[in-house]
Amino acid sequence: MAENERSASLPDCVVNCIRYDGRGQRHALDLDAISDVLANDPDGFVWLGLYEPEDTVLDKLQEEFGLHDLAIEDAHKAHQRPKIEAYGNSLFVAVNTAQVIGERIVYGETHAFLGPRFLITVRHGASLSYAPVRARVEREPELLALGASYGLYAVLDYIVDNYLPIAQQFKDTLLLLEKDVFSDTYRRETIVRLYDLKRELTYMRMSVAPLQDVLSQLVRTSSPLIPDEEVRLYFRDVLDHAVRVNDSIDALRDMLGTALSVNLSLVTLAQGETVKKLGAWAALLAAPTLIASWYGMNFHGMPELDERYAYPLLIGVVAVTCGLLYRLFKRARWL
Repeated sequence: MAENERSASLPDCVVNCIRYDGRGQRHALDLDAISDVLANDPDGFVWLGLYEPEDTVLDKLQEEFGLHDLAIEDAHKAHQRPKIEAYGNSLFVAVNTAQVIGERIVYGETHAFLGPRFLITVRHGASLSYAPVRARVEREPELLALGASYGLYAVLDYIVDNYLPIAQQFKDTLLLLEKDVFSDTYRRETIVRLYDLKRELTYMRMSVAPLQDVLSQLVRTSSPLIPDEEVRLYFRDVLDHAVRVNDSIDALRDMLGTALSVNLSLVTLAQGETVKKLGAWAALLAAPTLIASWYGMNFHGMPELDERYAYPLLIGVVAVTCGLLYRLFKRARWL
């Protein structure tokens, strides 16, 4: 039963309800038949996919699978930090998901219940469908026959892999902004864009960093729910991907911080050069203004006023003074 072939009897919030037998083959399943399947088929497992489920559906699943009250309470709320909790013979895993919508990262959550013979995934908010995950694992029935823990691996691997193109997209955006970063002209849009990128990466790190702890616990766990060392190897591979994403985020955040500092420094230097040029030209104008102002004070006893060459000599003094100042400022690179 593909996702678009779901039973009409299923509630709208139930995206997927499938039974996999001991050979990894899929079979259609209704919610009311879950108890019978768990009782009569000791080799397979049930995989349910929910999207923002109604309370009545979660209550029914709690009854069918014997889920803990605290785990169901967490699944009701879409504001859980990434974590893993053990409740009797089941594990509850909460992780953050991410999607790029426009130029912003929108976050959601996925809650997973892992039992000896069942896997329940509950999606909230921005989260891609796990239909591609099921399609991939169904092409490898010998691995799917490992049990529900392999299905959990496939979901977590899909979530972590979705972070990689987001990090790459931010890296490409930063490279495109380099021209504006090293521009001498101040552009407010550049600073705003760099700040937005750093903010988005900070939020992204808050989702990825705790995910590493969740995956580390799954790798080291001795729970019978993950009985095969082979499955733990797959979880270790997901952990490696999560570490790589986290390292990329840290590197990009450092680069963005440096880019902000460099941009502001270059703008400050450019403004300083402008101030120096304005100061030099002001000094050039101040010298003739000072000399000329002496002759605007209406003095009668200034002997040079009666000299024949006093005015040309005055003009020559002003020109020489301005020339010396210009040469001085030019040598100091103020002009």
